Amino acid sequence: MKLRCTLMAIACALAAGTSLAQPAAAPSRGQALYELHCIGCHTTQMHWRANRRATDWASLRAQVRLWQGNNQLNWSDDDIDEVARFLNERFYRFKRPERPVAVLPPASATR
Repeated sequence: MKLRCTLMAIACALAAGTSLAQPAAAPSRGQALYELHCIGCHTTQMHWRANRRATDWASLRAQVRLWQGNNQLNWSDDDIDEVARFLNERFYRFKRPERPVAVLPPASATR
């Protein structure tokens, strides 16, 4: 009986056009910044063109830094990283360097 009620509820929801899927995730900060400030001039084709200026992770970050500066957006390093990360995941797929790990001195050195 419980299964029958559950199936009926699902059928009614589908018939009413109600989606049972999870709501879409909110855009990342990088995606939001890009769509707010950059998408007006940039099209998807810009990232796929043969003579693109971003050829690796470092040059992608440099291009994001350059253009946010040209447009006087005053983004922080974190904002630049977030936009570069979004672009890399969406278009480029460059290998990103691992973040450096802080190395602590041996316990004997701190005494």
